[in-house]
Amino acid sequence: MKRTKKAKIAIADERSKPCAARPLAFARDGAQRFDGAAAIVLEQIAAVLACAPTGRAGVRIFGVEALRRFLEPEGVIGAVAVGALGPSCRAVRAILFDKTAATNWSLGWHQDRTIAVAARVDVEGFGPWTIKDGVHHVAPPFDCLSKMVTLRVHLDDVPATHAPLLVAPGSHRLGRVPVDRIENAVRTCGIYACLAQAGDIWLYATPILHASEATVLPTSRRVLQIDYAAYALPGGLEWLGV
Repeated sequence: MKRTKKAKIAIADERSKPCAARPLAFARDGAQRFDGAAAIVLEQIAAVLACAPTGRAGVRIFGVEALRRFLEPEGVIGAVAVGALGPSCRAVRAILFDKTAATNWSLGWHQDRTIAVAARVDVEGFGPWTIKDGVHHVAPPFDCLSKMVTLRVHLDDVPATHAPLLVAPGSHRLGRVPVDRIENAVRTCGIYACLAQAGDIWLYATPILHASEATVLPTSRRVLQIDYAAYALPGGLEWLGV
């Protein structure tokens, strides 16, 4: 992906503001790091994902049975989601990101606004529709997104030079932020760089404003990102799952 103007602005802002002195807390900020939460199973997860296609910015993971046991509520990864959503939550989408010299991209500030579903079923309030890697995606009412969380399982260290996720703490409470108001929202909420070590899990509210710069030192920076929800979709729509 090409570096966007917005991404350049985002990283310039980040360099002009030091990371917050206090760690983030999910209840207050909409994001939190769980140190080493996946460390005990990291090698197993990496082995399971070794079969994923390479040379792509993001690979949607579906139907990998060996991965599911880690993501279920009883698994070490799913347990983090349970702490935020309760025991009825389930993994509804997974994507493997890997920034390397060949796949090094940046993303401007934005909210995640689509969900992955098993098939297209037209339901009032859901739309527009898109297809990504053969999977149906749809923009749901914002209330659906506000009841979801996203986990980022770090398979590699992410220091400041390796394009950590940037979040605007508390921005998940602003509702759907129009594109022309995102810059002001980020300025109001501030910026936090989500540094991590391999085995750490970052939990954040799915609608939080976030961004990412291209990595300064392009080496493998693998992140397994999983969306979780604890409710059924209406009108015959079904989550894609993992």
